[in-house]
Amino acid sequence: MEEKKFDLNSIIGFVLLGAIMLYWMYTNQPTPEELAAEKKAKTEEIQKETTISNTTNFNTTSESFTQATDSLSLEKAKTQLGDFAYSASIADEETVLENDLLKLVISNKGGQIKEALLKNYVTYDSLPLYIIKDNNASFNINFGTSDYRTLNTSKLFFEPTLSTNGENQVLSMKLKVSNDKYLEYRYEIKPNEYMVDFNVRSQGLSSTFSTSQQVNLDWNLKAFRKEKSIRYENQQTEMYYEKEDENIDYLSVGASDDAEEKGVNWVGYKQHFFSTILITDQAFKTASLASNTLVENEEVDTTFTKEFFLKAPLELKAGELNYDMSWYIGPNDYQILKKYDRNIKEIVNLGWGIFGYINRLVFVPVFNFLQGFIGNYGLIIILLTVVVRIIMSPLVYKSYLSSAKMKVLKPEMEEINKRLPGKENAMKRQQETMAVQSKAGVSPLSGCIPAVLQMPVFFALFRFFPSNIDLRQKGFLWADDLSAYDSVFELPFHIPMYGSHISLFPILASIAIFFYMRMSQSQQMNMQQPTQEGMPDMQKMMKMMMYFSPVMMLIFFNMYASSLSLYYFVSNLLTITIMLIIKNYIIDEDKILAQIEENKKKPKKEGKFRKRLNDAMKQAQDQQSQQKKKK
Repeated sequence: MEEKKFDLNSIIGFVLLGAIMLYWMYTNQPTPEELAAEKKAKTEEIQKETTISNTTNFNTTSESFTQATDSLSLEKAKTQLGDFAYSASIADEETVLENDLLKLVISNKGGQIKEALLKNYVTYDSLPLYIIKDNNASFNINFGTSDYRTLNTSKLFFEPTLSTNGENQVLSMKLKVSNDKYLEYRYEIKPNEYMVDFNVRSQGLSSTFSTSQQVNLDWNLKAFRKEKSIRYENQQTEMYYEKEDENIDYLSVGASDDAEEKGVNWVGYKQHFFSTILITDQAFKTASLASNTLVENEEVDTTFTKEFFLKAPLELKAGELNYDMSWYIGPNDYQILKKYDRNIKEIVNLGWGIFGYINRLVFVPVFNFLQGFIGNYGLIIILLTVVVRIIMSPLVYKSYLSSAKMKVLKPEMEEINKRLPGKENAMKRQQETMAVQSKAGVSPLSGCIPAVLQMPVFFALFRFFPSNIDLRQKGFLWADDLSAYDSVFELPFHIPMYGSHISLFPILASIAIFFYMRMSQSQQMNMQQPTQEGMPDMQKMMKMMMYFSPVMMLIFFNMYASSLSLYYFVSNLLTITIMLIIKNYIIDEDKILAQIEENKKKPKKEGKFRKRLNDAMKQAQDQQSQQKKKK
């Protein structure tokens, strides 16, 4: 056999071919920009498919159909729609329902609201205020038929019939099989009402509906931006719903949230000042709810802020649909919403617990009373602030009086600390301090309790002003809208957490808070006992808070409603004034000292709580002494 020889030329050829292939692969690989674009396209496709499958659940077997104009197209419609082929013969037209407050445009396609205009309101940039427009909303009923089709009402054409019922306008939209077999949406709008009656019922379709496939209602909406601050509007935009037990719940205001609920009476897509609420007399047996924030960056100029999704199965009774519902499409006005006996007023966030009670029982009535004869809403806020501060002034007096008493006793406290220094005397030092305070009739808590009692009012108003639609687009001084921030200067850049503008009312409120806290710090230092060994230096902590609080006000309130900053500015000015009046014209330290001396002379009965506290401290002191002896 001939011995095989090493073929150098072949090796070189293979190497060259490999190099050429590697070079070709390298030069033809996609660029980073192309890879990013491809990844983005795939992500959007996945999100689109997820949205379709998880939220709208529209079946692709039900397409959008053109009108049947000849025998061929009619035959095609019969093939695709079966019993509902008549839908293809209805023209794609619109019907208008309106009163003095609301204008609705109802489309034959889907029998749903195509446009909803609130006549008495405009957007932040003075455009007509639409809740629904340009296909931002979809109302669909998905159902199966006995001939194994799956149809979506949003893709089919309803036959309209417009009539009147007294002063009310009535629109019947029928998706027909024949004249006596149909699915009907019935709208009825009354004069000067934002509530629209809405009925869903079927007639003669018990043999047409599939018995093996669930009938589902899908209602989706992308919320238009309506206010100046996107971030602030998003903070006040939520999905609310009421359960069968009449408890109100809502989805998180975060980026996205969802929930599965049983027994739902109504679902509300609430934006800052406007809502669309679907109310049903027969509760949805179950409901899938979801919301998603579309944009959070204040710098982005966007059309939409959030999107909402509802999916609820509808029950058939004797094979037919029969639901009495209502649409509320209007402002989040507490006075308007509470007229309806469906608990939808709770969509206005006045705060939970005691904060909500204070707003509903005090601030809402007082505000409504003031606006009955005052047209300037800035003055209403100032007058409301004056009323609040006058009501709270006895608490301020009580706090300042306690401070003055503690100031008079301070030399005795310092003497006790000097006489009993060190950790080993901590218990005894505390006992003697409490004994002096008890004899003098002074309690350190008497200065703290008034401050604590004022906190519910503070938090109640924190909810009241941002929720009050009466302040929307009402100007005062340089603020053109008391429900939005009062920008006096636009920055050429964006500062995280602060924004790209400068609001003046938060600056004024921060200055007022600084001086108020400075006075309060001086007052609290009179009440504070000398710093004991091992204890934190309260003076340093209070000084830190004196600078920290105004800075936080300046940062966070730059985006908030100017009405809130106006209130805090005026409130702190009034509090400072009241404190100065009390200090200079009401409180007399000589009289207080004389009263304390009189109290010391009187025999004072020790209370049960004080006795138990003293016994506990004495026992702890004895244990400490025994341990010290053992060591």
